[in-house]
Amino acid sequence: MTDTARDRSRDAAARLDAVVMGRVQGVGFRYFVVREARRLGLDGWTANEGDGSVRVVADGPRDTLEVLLDALREGPPASIVERVVVNWPPVSSGSWFLGRGFEIRSGSHSGD
Repeated sequence: MTDTARDRSRDAAARLDAVVMGRVQGVGFRYFVVREARRLGLDGWTANEGDGSVRVVADGPRDTLEVLLDALREGPPASIVERVVVNWPPVSSGSWFLGRGFEIRSGSHSGD
């Protein structure tokens, strides 16, 4: 792969759809995700799920999403991340959150 092709693939739009399991509700996990995602310049959202997990959907360059994924696997200090289920669904330009920022969406569990 040429350097130009490698740069294009690194900058190509990607979507991370991750479900983080463990002690991740009631410990500030969603706020941690928002801080990290905004710091990285990603767009998307995070929400608590009814089963006690936290879902994260983010759009941006694949290499930057990998940095967010590393942060999700660590979590904030009060959390205990047991598992992260990762999906990389296809992204069409019309479905990208581009420029919309990163937010917390209402989920099944309102506390954090």
